[in-house]
Amino acid sequence: MANGNGATSAEHTNDGEIVLSVRDVTVAIGDKLILDKLSLDIKRGEILGFVGASGAGKSVLLRTILGLMPKQSGTISLFGVDVDKASDADRLRIDMRLGVLFQHGALFSALTVLENVQVPMREYLDLPKALMDELAMLKIELVGLPTDAAQKFPSELSGGMIKRAALARALALDPDIVFLDEPTSGLDPISAAEFDELVVKLRDTMDLTVYMVTHDLDTLFTACDHVAVLGKKKVLVEGTIDDMLKSDEPWVKSYFRGKRARQLDLAARA
Repeated sequence: MANGNGATSAEHTNDGEIVLSVRDVTVAIGDKLILDKLSLDIKRGEILGFVGASGAGKSVLLRTILGLMPKQSGTISLFGVDVDKASDADRLRIDMRLGVLFQHGALFSALTVLENVQVPMREYLDLPKALMDELAMLKIELVGLPTDAAQKFPSELSGGMIKRAALARALALDPDIVFLDEPTSGLDPISAAEFDELVVKLRDTMDLTVYMVTHDLDTLFTACDHVAVLGKKKVLVEGTIDDMLKSDEPWVKSYFRGKRARQLDLAARA
């Protein structure tokens, strides 16, 4: 859980190493400019909450970082390597250090949970089936799913179980950084709070860095060490929750100092 500064109660520090650096990135879709010379850093061990109005481009930036969308200009570096200049071998090594939970989970409907978790293993590793089964079961248990969920299909899972299964798949290769796109969207408040607690626990135990696109105020107040606000095609404000509460940017002020936000802040400080 977090204190009033947005820092989790579990003691966690990092050495200031920047694992993701976005510099002057511009992205357009057709004639529409989505991001304009946007810059952002995330340090090792941080849980970054990336927030902004609907349609502002949060998921666009995420997909651009992952190489799923082209950019018009700027640089993106992961683990100190400019991905545009990386060799195929370096790019492969970088990809293996990333885990992704897409919005709504994006599990393969024809595969069981166990088989879904094994997808990254099959793509990047050459392992015996028995070892893959064992590793996948470890990840399934790690995210708090019951062992019998392994043989179930996505259609047989609740919304919260789908998110946990997708997180298990994101952790399949023991990544250094995980990207979570609206991970608590569609979950009831109790399930969302449990998921936030799981993310913090995994960060602490696995030394993860977490880049989380979210609109969930509860998540921002209780799980995130650092918050970046996207607006006007750039990062408008970044810092702790306290920094957000002090900001005079109109959207930031409305979002973080509205009635619901004030209630959450009081609860976090209690």
